[in-house]
This record gives sequence, structure tokens and C-alpha cells, in this order.
Amino acid sequence: MMKTIRDFDISGKRVLIRVDFNVPMDEAGNITDDLRIQTVMPTVQYALEQKARVILCSHMGRPKGERVEKFSLAPVARYLSDILGQTVQLAPDCIGSETEAMVAAMQDGDVLLLENLRYHAEEQANDPEFSKKLASLADVYINNAFAVSHRAHASVVGITEFVADKAAGFLLQKEMEYFHRSVDDPVRPLVAIIGGAKVSSKLGALVNMLDKVDALLIGGAMANTFLKSQGYGLGASKVEDDLLQEANSLLADAREKGVKVYLPVDVIAADSFSADATCKQVTIQDIPQGWMALDIGPASVICFQEVLADARTIIWNGPMGAFEMDPFARGTMALAHTVASSHALSITGGGDSNAAVKKFGEAENISYMSTGGGAFLMLMEGKELPGVVALEK
Repeated sequence: MMKTIRDFDISGKRVLIRVDFNVPMDEAGNITDDLRIQTVMPTVQYALEQKARVILCSHMGRPKGERVEKFSLAPVARYLSDILGQTVQLAPDCIGSETEAMVAAMQDGDVLLLENLRYHAEEQANDPEFSKKLASLADVYINNAFAVSHRAHASVVGITEFVADKAAGFLLQKEMEYFHRSVDDPVRPLVAIIGGAKVSSKLGALVNMLDKVDALLIGGAMANTFLKSQGYGLGASKVEDDLLQEANSLLADAREKGVKVYLPVDVIAADSFSADATCKQVTIQDIPQGWMALDIGPASVICFQEVLADARTIIWNGPMGAFEMDPFARGTMALAHTVASSHALSITGGGDSNAAVKKFGEAENISYMSTGGGAFLMLMEGKELPGVVALEK
């Protein structure tokens, strides 16, 4: 069993919490979506109530081991100060003598945010010396960053070798619980909706999910590869030709296992990949030469909705089309409304799925929106997350 922050007396202790504050910002440095900040706050608030000395660490963007000003966590420190109603200081670095001095000067109930972990290449290299320096700042280590727990980085995995008291924060705990409820011990029927652009990035998940689900709905550009493997002409649609064999095998395996796989029967096709392209609804047999499928069509929506009507657990990863452009948003929008109004336990995983659900105003009506696409997919592949395994050692 994974320990949680509640399992330790943290009063007066230096509690280092790995969070994911890699949030989107506009040109002026204003945070445009604070979901990743809000979801870790219950753990931070709990630590403050316990009179801990709270040290937060995160990465931001991809500075590749260099100090890049636009990837500073300074805007996050200001934002945290506002929502916590107390000053959150930003350390000049995540390690080093100045940072150590700031940690040493902390009082119970203080909050300190360390500067971007990825200013050091050693973070992503899971360097033991760097891990040890981070660990020296802490009496207790808490991983509350599900979204990076699939990565064996110093602040996620390496640090656990050098801190005796380590546990999960409430967000990591909640993510793992929801995943197990939906996949390992689901109320059936369990239906998975898998979309997005590439089969290659989700093949492992699809293969593993065949042993878990009762039905699989495949949409988005990845459906094109499956359709082509069945002999359909897809015009100029995006297809992964090197995966046609795998797609064909997966459909054959599904038949053998009695898992129903539903592919689009019609699409919204366009003569170019743009919002002002000429579009028309066509059956998959009738995609014109040189045109591309950019959304599932209305007949496919109805078919998918009928399958979802019986579901008691729904997992959704990836949109049904190029939903960021209005002409190709209807398939994803219709499914967002259907999943949101369902009585099933519904879980969305991944940035695009969550963005779609938010865009169509249904975020409040989804049982759980996972904060980590890559970590969620790794779990769907049946693999363990390095960050979780490290806590259980």
C-alpha cells in the first residue's frame, strides 16, 4: 500500500512536495489555466494546517538544462501568494547555498517555491548527486505530481533513495484510486473511447485494454489507420501505413476476445486542413480523392452514443477530430455531452480530452479529469509508474 502524507507527523518538519506547476501562460506571463495549481492545493493546505515548512518544487517548460527567463516559476510564486493569502517566496535556484539558507530560515507554516528543476540537466538525467542535494532540503518527501510520475527524474524517483519518510500527496492518491476503480475493478460494462492523432502513441494501451474493456470506440485520426487496414480508401487522410498490420491484428484479437470495436461509419471530410476548408459529410466508402477525414460524422456519433448508453464505466483518451477548428468539433462535442450526461463513472485522461470537455462546458459533469496524459497512458498500457514504485520501496 502506498503511504500518504497523512501517515507522517509533519508538524515543524521540512516537507518537500513535488508538484506539477508546468502551467500555460500568455506572452505577458499571466497564467491562462490554473487546473494544475488548484488540484495540488488540498495537499499544500493540509501541510500548512499541520504547521509544516512547505517547500514546493516543479519544472516549467523545456529549458534543456539552461537558465531561460521565460521558464521561471516567478509568476507561479505570485499566483500562489494570492490564493494562499501569504507570501510565497521564490528561491533563486532549486539547489545551492542560497536556497539552503532560505530553507534554514523558514518558520512553521512558511511556503517556499524552488526555481525550475529543469534549469539543471541532472533533473531529467535522474542524477544521484543532484537527487541527494534536493533530498538534503527535506525531512519528508511528498510526490503530488501524477503528471510526471511516468518519468524517472531526480525529483520524482532519485530523491526517494535519500529521504526515509516519503509518501503520496492527495492528488497522486486520488489519480491512482480513480484509475484502479475504472480499469482494475470497474462496474461493467466498461467502455473506452480512444481518439487523437496517432495509433503509434497508443498501441500499447489499446492492446492492454482489450483484456479489460467490454467495448472500444476508436475515433480521431488514429481511426484512419484501422479503417485503411480493413481495405477502405481514405483519400489524403492522415494514416500510419507502417502500422496497418498491427491495426489489423488488434481488430482480429478483439474479435477473438469477444470485445466489440466500433470504428466510424461516416466522417466530416475536407479538401484541406483549415477552418475555412470546403467540407462535407460522407460515408467512409466515399471519401473523395485528395480529401481528408477530420471528424467523425453524425451516423458515427449516434452509433457511439448507443454503445455509451449502456456503459457503467467510461474511460476517454483523445478527441474524435480536429476539435480546435469549429467545422470539425461536432463529433467530440457530441461525445463530451453524452459522457457528461451518462450515469457511468467517467474519467478523461490527457490534455486534449480535458481541453475538449472544458471547451464544451462539461468539466463539472465528468466524474474525474486526470491531470496527466502520459502517466495515464502508461497505466493504460498496464505498466507501473516509476514515481509510484519509488514511493513503495
